[in-house]
Amino acid sequence: MTMKAKDIRQFAWQSLSGKWGVCVVIFLIYDLIMGACSGLSMYVIGAVALLLVTGPLTLGTAKVSLQVVKGEKPEIATLFDGFKDFTRTVVLAITNELLIFAWSLLFVIPGIIKAYAYSMSYYVLLDNPNLTANEARKKSMELMSGNKWRLFCLQFSFIGWYLLSMLTFGILLFWVVPYMNVATAKFYVELLPEEEKIASVVGDGEVVDIDADVDAKFDDAGANDVEPFAGEENAKQDFDSSND
Repeated sequence: MTMKAKDIRQFAWQSLSGKWGVCVVIFLIYDLIMGACSGLSMYVIGAVALLLVTGPLTLGTAKVSLQVVKGEKPEIATLFDGFKDFTRTVVLAITNELLIFAWSLLFVIPGIIKAYAYSMSYYVLLDNPNLTANEARKKSMELMSGNKWRLFCLQFSFIGWYLLSMLTFGILLFWVVPYMNVATAKFYVELLPEEEKIASVVGDGEVVDIDADVDAKFDDAGANDVEPFAGEENAKQDFDSSND
């Protein structure tokens, strides 16, 4: 059974219980590093640094998010695990950005569609250490075929949280960003075939309810968030029918 955006948010909220502090710190460190590199990107050293850290750090945040989905408590050092897979992550980051940029030259919408198509690439890298960066991107495209609109709706359903963040001068974003990333990781797991889902979610010695019976397990956190475009099937078909 396909989980709705509301159910995925509830799962993410519950999964973060007891882990909010460490996740806030991890994503804050990520933002500080990326912000510093972006600020210096007008200089050669900053541009090179941004080029070299984007892939590994993005993989690190993906790993942190998947650990939370598994029920594990991540450590701050996990953010830097992507540097152990330096070549693949850098190649993936560069090629993804170049391809998205190239598609954006046609018009903005094709670039956005490709960004959604490639959005699961880092999760695929984590679960498939033998795949090349190009193969990981292709598998992400396969997983997202017919699902790009669903991910858009999931992300758009956080709009209320982002509006609230404006009232706190952005402070609330320290909690919203991990929340949204864990929800996206759960979305990825739900896209996997059943056998791959088990391999991705179940750790050593763990027993996990992969069916995520949220009606019995979760409280109402996030239950009243906006469920956007629930009935707009035509828009969904247009969004997902674009060539991958």
